[in-house]
Amino acid sequence: MPWPRSDSRAPEQRPSGHRRSRRKALPGKQEALKTPLDHRAPLVFDTRELGRRPGALKRVSRTVEAPKDLGIEVIGVPEGAPVEIDLRMESVMEGVLVTGTARAPLSGECVRCLEPLEQSCEAEFQEMFSYPDADDRSRFADTGDDAEDEDSGEDEMLFLEGDLFDLEPVLRDAVVLSLPMQPVCQEDCPGLCTECGARLADDPDHQHDDAVDIRWAALQGLAGTIRDGEKDNHEGVREDADEKQEK
Repeated sequence: MPWPRSDSRAPEQRPSGHRRSRRKALPGKQEALKTPLDHRAPLVFDTRELGRRPGALKRVSRTVEAPKDLGIEVIGVPEGAPVEIDLRMESVMEGVLVTGTARAPLSGECVRCLEPLEQSCEAEFQEMFSYPDADDRSRFADTGDDAEDEDSGEDEMLFLEGDLFDLEPVLRDAVVLSLPMQPVCQEDCPGLCTECGARLADDPDHQHDDAVDIRWAALQGLAGTIRDGEKDNHEGVREDADEKQEK
């Protein structure tokens, strides 16, 4: 349902449930946002058909290759893997509201048994790309935490460049936040044996008769050698003492 046009005497009201996303500036991100956009780039989208009439709507579906480093240390989207993107672009008073979903394959390793795993993710996102010349009076009125963020100057707005916007920073944030922080190959994965490192899922009856920490095995062997030496020395001293008593 299109948003109603607000008059010049009051700011436009935010739709129920919508909260404009805020981001703190990351090192190098400001420079990246200032880089001129190439309309041929797979994650650059054109809003020319929308114009600036509030309520205009356009839907776009596109499959792109995943950019580099789209993930976290233990799991992520392989570089070049297909990422399916469905976008809903809506023209509003202050810019273009972009709502979308991204679906992509994941590759990583189980944090319990370290075996490779293959999964998939679906990430939803919503972002406002403001017009560079947008009048402050037409911006959404913020209250509470959002207002405090704006006053502190730590939030980072995203802007249209001409009729173009780059979806990559939004996609990257959405996908990374949707990833499991502790991925496992199966919910009940027993992990590895703490003594020998064997994968317990392959041998459920795996056990050790003498539970010994392999990190202490060498020290225990050394301790046994020392005890044997002390015992031999002690026996030798006793034999000498016995001989002297006999004399």
